[in-house]
Amino acid sequence: MAPRKIIIDTDPGQDDAVAILLALASPEEIDVLGITAVAGNVPLELTAKNARIVCELAGHTHIPVYAGCDRPLNRPLVTAEHVHGKTGLDGPVLPDPEMPLADGHAVDFIIDTLRAHEPGTVTLCPLGPLTNIASAFQKAPDIVDRVQEIVLMGGAYFEVGNITPAAEFNIYVDPEAADIVFKSGVHVVVMPLDVTHDALVTKHRNDAFRALDSKVGHAVAEMTDFFERFDIEKYGSEGAPLHDPCVTAYLIRPELFSGRHINVQIETKSELTMGMTVADWWRVTDHPPNAMFIGEIDAEGFFALLTERLARL
Repeated sequence: MAPRKIIIDTDPGQDDAVAILLALASPEEIDVLGITAVAGNVPLELTAKNARIVCELAGHTHIPVYAGCDRPLNRPLVTAEHVHGKTGLDGPVLPDPEMPLADGHAVDFIIDTLRAHEPGTVTLCPLGPLTNIASAFQKAPDIVDRVQEIVLMGGAYFEVGNITPAAEFNIYVDPEAADIVFKSGVHVVVMPLDVTHDALVTKHRNDAFRALDSKVGHAVAEMTDFFERFDIEKYGSEGAPLHDPCVTAYLIRPELFSGRHINVQIETKSELTMGMTVADWWRVTDHPPNAMFIGEIDAEGFFALLTERLARL
């Protein structure tokens, strides 16, 4: 079976970095056509830089990295340096990238790539706010029907919010963009906090990364060492949830995940619940399903896959 063609849309972020590394380490299943950076965890200048740092860490400098939108569609940018540090990749000491940004805007790359490939053969994998994806859909409505699927990290239902009481960070940063994407008609697979909070980097699992004794293994261990201090203090958990690698793991081993095909809508009006993913988990409305909302993960299988693949880099 041919590897799945994807575009990774991202705002690295330590967990974004691990998601990218997992994709680049899995060429049998995943063909990364390009990486598009968006403002989110940190401003665009840093997310575009961090995406290239990760490509160089993996030894995949041929992957084009494009800078995209530097702010949400209709509101000021909210960032998360309190979680990811001032660079977005605090933890390991990694050199500045030598590879340049690709020429052009990320939104145009998304549009051009979807037009250049056969319909239904390119999957979009957003790991941050959905600004680039929504902007591409608005600018070129003809591409919407060409998307194979959108597999994203964002939202929450049972785990409620991590940036407000009701909202998960990626959706909250640009709820209008999320609303456009969820109403687009493209099939969406959602990795919410309900799943990612079960993908915890415990000491045993982080020791396994470090034991790879490679540049990548040490960098990932140091990223999660830094990343976990916030989550342990906030949630009292055993370690940091690896949110974004759930997206790439799903593309490689979908059997590690289970969920429900339900209706998901985005709150864009209420200041109290702005950015909430209103997931009809119990199917109490007659709204048609528009998303596979993942509810469970085989965490042991997930970390076994992650460790095995990172060992390749």
